[in-house]
Amino acid sequence: MKNFWIVLKYELKEYFASKGFVAFTLILAIGGAILLSLPRFIDMSGFTGVGGKEEIEEVKTEAKEDWDKLYLYDEVGVTDIELLKQFFPETEWIIAENVDALKKAVEENEAEAGFVVKSADAYDYYVFNKEMYDHNSAMFDEAMKEFYRISYCSEKNWDYAEIAGMYEVPITVNEQILGKDTQSNYWYCYFLVIIVFMLIVLYGQMIAVSITSEKSNRAIEVLVTSTSPNSLLFGKVVAGAVGGLLQSGIILGSLLISYQFNRAQWGGILDMFLHIPSSVLVTFAFFGLGGYFFYAFLYGAVGALASKTEDISKSSSGLMAVIMAVYVFSLVQLTNIDGPIIKVLSYLPISSYSTMFARIAMGSVSTVEIVISFLILLASIIGAGILGAKLYRMGTLRYGNPIKLSSALKSIRQSE
Repeated sequence: MKNFWIVLKYELKEYFASKGFVAFTLILAIGGAILLSLPRFIDMSGFTGVGGKEEIEEVKTEAKEDWDKLYLYDEVGVTDIELLKQFFPETEWIIAENVDALKKAVEENEAEAGFVVKSADAYDYYVFNKEMYDHNSAMFDEAMKEFYRISYCSEKNWDYAEIAGMYEVPITVNEQILGKDTQSNYWYCYFLVIIVFMLIVLYGQMIAVSITSEKSNRAIEVLVTSTSPNSLLFGKVVAGAVGGLLQSGIILGSLLISYQFNRAQWGGILDMFLHIPSSVLVTFAFFGLGGYFFYAFLYGAVGALASKTEDISKSSSGLMAVIMAVYVFSLVQLTNIDGPIIKVLSYLPISSYSTMFARIAMGSVSTVEIVISFLILLASIIGAGILGAKLYRMGTLRYGNPIKLSSALKSIRQSE
């Protein structure tokens, strides 16, 4: 136990003595706090919808020369330019003399596009290069429907305003959410899944590199004579966890506290990312830490199986494939939080670190389910620690080509 604390203190000292580690932490924490405080000092009402020091009384209109230009040629006279402007804000409509003039304007890039109205319910749409997200035709469809309704009501001597008012009567809705608001909670769950994934990959790789570098420069030969391989592995993993949690805690805490302090100035527009309930943060901390330890021990074993730092990517390819698969499935299944797939993933140790806290935030999960999932994760961490320690002990003094996992497991079984 004494050797474990010695290794832990040494590894933590290495983390905190690193200028890059400290600088990265401070830059992100302070930079994030400054960015989230900008609405207090700079007028960002155009983005936030809320004035900085004063409410904006006038909204500046974009210069007309910067508006999109659309050409129109109406063969039957059913369109209304003023009504079209309501469907196409910040758009300048130009009436073409004929179809050829409209086509020429589009071809010579004098207009974004052009419309030739053939009848009350048909038109031709002219565009030179159609963009992937071209919504002009869809909006003109709605305008044509409106023109048709107006024309039809006029022919029947009906009051169109009265009919439209009947169909477009405003409905007052007062939502009473008794459980979880899945739609509102989706984005901060998405955000937290990405964070825990980055922590596992980043610090897992750091642990693997640290172990492999000691093998490549033969420092491990001195270390194993003065302390046990178990103390070395557990000391490195715990130090990496403490360093990673401290760094991410400072950065994430700085962002959350700064946003809460400046939330009114932002008008709540970042709530979906940074207004996270404390219950979700606590669950995230427990399961995220558990997932980190689980993979950290496996990365420690990967580092022991490699003899050179150049071999780490090859040795960790299988583990990385599992992490990536879990990451993708977790993000995809956030839209189906009560589905069978994510329920299964929330009990598996390879994925419960992200899927269980997502279910807690966005769905209905009983306390028994949470406890069972965490106990499975805890048991898996112990198992991964034991396996990682055995692989580390077996691989520390073996040099040459990277050791295959199957060969390493075979050697462990034979030694026992």
